[in-house]
Amino acid sequence: MGINIHILPPVSSATVGAASPVSVRGRESDRVDWGRRRGGLRWAMAAQEPGLGFYHFAIGPLAKMSRTVTTKCLRAALRTKAVHSAPASLSPKSFPRVRMSTVVENLNPKVPTLSGVSASLSPPPPPPPPPPQPHTPTSHERMESERREKATKILRDAVAANAPRHDWTREEISAIYYQPLMELAYQAANVHRRFHNPAHVQLCTLMNIKTGGCTEDCSYCAQSTRYQKGTGLEAKKAESVETVLAAARVAREKGSTRFCMGAAWRDMRGRKNALRNIKAMVQGVRALGMESCVTLGMIDAAQARELKDAGLTAYNHNVDTSREFYPSVISTRTYDERLKTLSHVRDAGISVCSGGILGLGESSEDRVGLLHTVSTLPSHPESFPVNALVPIKGTPLGERPPVEFTTVLRTIAAARILMPATIIRIAAGRKTMAEEKQALCFMAGANAIFTGEKMLTTECNGWDEDSAMFGRWGLEPMKSYEKSPVPEQGA
Repeated sequence: MGINIHILPPVSSATVGAASPVSVRGRESDRVDWGRRRGGLRWAMAAQEPGLGFYHFAIGPLAKMSRTVTTKCLRAALRTKAVHSAPASLSPKSFPRVRMSTVVENLNPKVPTLSGVSASLSPPPPPPPPPPQPHTPTSHERMESERREKATKILRDAVAANAPRHDWTREEISAIYYQPLMELAYQAANVHRRFHNPAHVQLCTLMNIKTGGCTEDCSYCAQSTRYQKGTGLEAKKAESVETVLAAARVAREKGSTRFCMGAAWRDMRGRKNALRNIKAMVQGVRALGMESCVTLGMIDAAQARELKDAGLTAYNHNVDTSREFYPSVISTRTYDERLKTLSHVRDAGISVCSGGILGLGESSEDRVGLLHTVSTLPSHPESFPVNALVPIKGTPLGERPPVEFTTVLRTIAAARILMPATIIRIAAGRKTMAEEKQALCFMAGANAIFTGEKMLTTECNGWDEDSAMFGRWGLEPMKSYEKSPVPEQGA
């Protein structure tokens, strides 16, 4: 008696009914070893009689299965069916070992199959996730949101102002200073274009007319006698009037419009001859058609008036940092003494040039304090130099790491918004600043630089270098004696 046996490959519950049967033909006396299948699944065998469709029966759990299909089993399934003969060449060894499936193909819809059972046992799909619940902000989140909204309003009002303010609070300055840097620089650029011609940059040259020998203890300065042994800088006599004016003529020919003269003195007490020579220098510089500026330490009201009568354009006296951090840098001169000098200069009708130094070890709050000091003066400084510390070996700050450029840019941008009409000068530290970084500073509101051979005791970018940079970026030197006019809207 012959039969057709269809053996299905194993399938997972996800693909029940998808496999095609593998057919072999054998005799009823053939014995087929179906192998062993681990696990708790069952297997099935399908037998066919021509024209009557498929029938199947389960033999048992595969985990326990290692048995032989005999003719008695087949006769029990096909008692009344016709028999087909099978080729004698087939033997049990010709059948490959296969793993059985719980599913057989059914061509007779009246006969139920295991596929329906398997499908019905498939796990149901997971329930949909619950709808998201609205987030209830915490008290901290509410406070932070309110803080951001308030800071945004402060910035918006500051940018919209049409005239300088002198009543800034520290809270308002903090709100502006801590804005995201890209937004801060962008808004500062808008203010800069309303109050200045963004293509005009003032060129200043600084000459050291009296080197070294200063009795102050400024921790950053190589000219202090206290650090002379470590710095190796020797004190020199003051330069002659003729030497200074010769240097001023060179600077004018190179394109500088302001000539600045610095002397390493604590103050001008008892220096009548020196003051007389400096007044002659100021007059000579003015005769060249240049603006003149000096930095001589502390001066009193009478000395300020003498300098004004000589034609002095501006007096530089930096406050350096915040009032709180200042004692960490200098002990021989108080913060109020610096402010007193600025008051004498202002009262004499001389333009005030006062800025700070970044990278002294101060915190960001100290930089906010610096901006608060200068932006709340009775009148804003005519110019605000932003210095990046140049560490000088032998001074107490000689090993300080360089200040981050983002700190310099943030300070310039905040200063431009707080003091919209002030000239902001990139001063010490520009030598190590890439040209692209300088361009960012110009976009954010800087509109003056020091250029020339040297800045007191540190290196300076040269005239030719700056001239080439101006050409690449479309910048022009600012004219002497007058701030560049604001360009027309749309020009």
